[in-house]
Amino acid sequence: MTLLQPFYTVRDIPIFQNKMFNSREEALACPTGDIELVRDPDTGLIFNQQFKADKLNYDSDYQNDQSLSAIFRAHLADVMDVINRFFKGKSLIEVGCGKGYFVNDLMLLGYNIIGIDPAFEGESQHIIKSRFESTLGIEADGLILRHVLEHISNPVSFLKQLCGANRNKGLIYIEVPCFDWIISKKAWYDIFYEHCNYFRRQDFVNMFSNIYDLGTLFGDQYLYVVADLASLRSRQGVDADEFLFVNDIGSSLDKLAEFAQNANGKKIVWGGAAKGMMFCFEMMRKGVPIDEVIDINPSKQGKFLAGSGLQVMAPNESIKNLSSKDTIFVTNPLYHDEIVHLTKNNCNYVSLDEFINL
Repeated sequence: MTLLQPFYTVRDIPIFQNKMFNSREEALACPTGDIELVRDPDTGLIFNQQFKADKLNYDSDYQNDQSLSAIFRAHLADVMDVINRFFKGKSLIEVGCGKGYFVNDLMLLGYNIIGIDPAFEGESQHIIKSRFESTLGIEADGLILRHVLEHISNPVSFLKQLCGANRNKGLIYIEVPCFDWIISKKAWYDIFYEHCNYFRRQDFVNMFSNIYDLGTLFGDQYLYVVADLASLRSRQGVDADEFLFVNDIGSSLDKLAEFAQNANGKKIVWGGAAKGMMFCFEMMRKGVPIDEVIDINPSKQGKFLAGSGLQVMAPNESIKNLSSKDTIFVTNPLYHDEIVHLTKNNCNYVSLDEFINL
């Protein structure tokens, strides 16, 4: 394969954004990979040309449940609103349903839905441990694909396979991280090895000829589309000069590291998920010590973050020891008010997105 000239490169980062480790030593020795973001000259799609799927092996130590947060539950309610507008009364299949939380939520609303995921753990008569293929002999009026497509090496080919497995019919709901938001915020902490693809609004306009709805959710961090699956097409007529990346995306990293180095009191990171993992890892590489990481997910507490080896603490263990001198780095601005409330507005609070224009 001929390599393209990357517009953004990061070397030796942890390949898992949400995998937790049982010891600091294991976390520091986690597998790593490189990112070289390029733009396909034929399709216009952005992808990591150094991505190797065989590096990834998901197991029970991978913890990405966000449902404990009221903010994220509000996001899921917004997703439900979209589903209700376009899929009410239709049979559904969620491809890549993970632990099946969203399948269960839709079932409670009366939807006829089946989940598909070869990595599903547990037993459920409504979830099939398999890939979605025509040999399963099932089809539906609509497909749901939430935070799956960014993990697929050839997204258009994958969607074509789904279309064929569903007998070339049906609507599809797709939700992915929004690269437009990443660019606008210079969010280096939101670019991960696991995400081999990065999508913009225009990518879906070019991908489907029949779109019912296209927009953003979760504070513009997520991009969604509802489209006629059979209208999928390969992108044509890509202008080689159309895409201009913000070349100084790394400048926010340098400024944030300088600020963190000089911050008073303890340096605390709130959020042990993907953004928090990347922030802690890059601060370590910059020589900036982080004192604590806090997360409300019990499955993360007591475990260690990939790359930095920092242990994740429960809020109730850390809050009682906070002082007004301490600085809490909020990894996702949407959780800022929630965190301020939980800590009784007793610290200095810094959202990572505050450094985009400094």
